Amino acid sequence: MRLMHGMRMAVGTLSVFPVRVERVDREVAGQAMVLAPAVGLALGGVAGLPALLPGSPLLGAALALGLLAVLTRGLHLDGLADLADGLGSGKPAGQALDIMKKSDIGPFGVMALVFTLIIQVAALAETGYAALVTACVAGRLALTWACRAGVPAARPSGLGAMVAGTVRPSAPWLATLAALLAAAGIGALGPGTGGAVALPLGLLAGLGAALLLLRHARRRLGGITGDVLGALVETATAATLVVCALLG
Repeated sequence: MRLMHGMRMAVGTLSVFPVRVERVDREVAGQAMVLAPAVGLALGGVAGLPALLPGSPLLGAALALGLLAVLTRGLHLDGLADLADGLGSGKPAGQALDIMKKSDIGPFGVMALVFTLIIQVAALAETGYAALVTACVAGRLALTWACRAGVPAARPSGLGAMVAGTVRPSAPWLATLAALLAAAGIGALGPGTGGAVALPLGLLAGLGAALLLLRHARRRLGGITGDVLGALVETATAATLVVCALLG
């Protein structure tokens, strides 16, 4: 039953799919963040369908990423833009966090969105369905690592405060192992993915890129926020697709 509470929170927080979230506390939040890669698997499986359509791979990639944005309410893209504005301002942590809370998007946010989406579309056009599924898993696996014990929240309230430090130390490693096995299985079954090697390597590269950004955000802001988490998802997704394109 407790696991179901975590899954419901994960689905309700990370997707547009309607679920009834009956319990919300830090214990359930920790379970939700551990289960986040499974939600990524489902999101990638649905969002990647346009990439299977006959015709232009570039068009299929654009439609797939557009559908992914709809399925996630665009929250991760919004977080990416807000974090880019906050970090790009060069202001101290408090002022940078205030900038991130504003509803408008500044020049750094616009540039981050444009270049990230261009990179994702171009890379997906070279890879395809299996790579997008893997990238979606990698993006949500970054959340598991970002919410592990010892990672503080940058603010006393908000999503970051709810989930920060809720994941037990061993859980990210177990989630990573499961994600790697899933990526290897997808790679072995899916044609044009570079076999069972490219997708796991892409997943690790995506996770590594997200962890580097997490380290920088912690140093500049003092911890995580909901915007930081969203930016980690998009960063891991983009890096995974790029590496899969290079290796595929």
